[in-house]
Amino acid sequence: MDQKNLKKLLNNIRVGKIKTAEAIEMLKHLPYEDLSFAHIDHHRNLRQGFPEVIYGEGKTTEQIIGIAKGILKKGNRILITKAKERVYRAMRKIEKGAVYHKSSRAIVVNKGKDKKTGKVLVITAGTSDIPVAEEAAITTDFLGSSVETIYDVGVAGIHRLFDKRDKLISSRVIVVVAGMDGALASVVGGLVDKPVIAVPTSVGYGASFKGLSALLAMLNSCANGIAVVNIDNGFGAGCLAHRINMMGL
Repeated sequence: MDQKNLKKLLNNIRVGKIKTAEAIEMLKHLPYEDLSFAHIDHHRNLRQGFPEVIYGEGKTTEQIIGIAKGILKKGNRILITKAKERVYRAMRKIEKGAVYHKSSRAIVVNKGKDKKTGKVLVITAGTSDIPVAEEAAITTDFLGSSVETIYDVGVAGIHRLFDKRDKLISSRVIVVVAGMDGALASVVGGLVDKPVIAVPTSVGYGASFKGLSALLAMLNSCANGIAVVNIDNGFGAGCLAHRINMMGL
């Protein structure tokens, strides 16, 4: 249930197209639906502007499909993150329009025709950071923001980034995804007047401590206007980028 559908429902009640009992039946699963192993938050779309997203890691295929069926009964969009291919194959049996993005391990169902707005730019330091960046980009696109990506422009060859400066300047929000020393976020933060969301990745050799060194470097950046999300949290970065992008539009 989103704002558009709620307004339509209330108007139909007002003009007598829908009886009160029918409306109650339609609304009875708000704010949530109890599946015993999960409580589906059907109210989230109305409350936050987008439906509940399924985090696939640690869930069985049966659990994911059960939650997905519940969400799809109430809407036409779904995002599953950190999903294995077997989950995608199961999703295709209940929804032919499901799309699997192999790099980010994200499954998307979007039967609506949402207009994309603003511009979020997602960039990576290296090619190995692309899976996390793709999760950020797919999330941002799913939520309704226009997204562009630039990959492999890290500080080891900083001239590659400078060649893309026009794209940095024209964006409203920039997501910087980097592992190893995490230095790219500081460089970008020092070049632009846009909000920068830094995403440390677990990419790197032993002393990178699976992303901890990049996380600490980003948190200690001397550049202004940088926010930092958790290690490998492309989804969180995408959500934040979308919300910032939508402000003032």
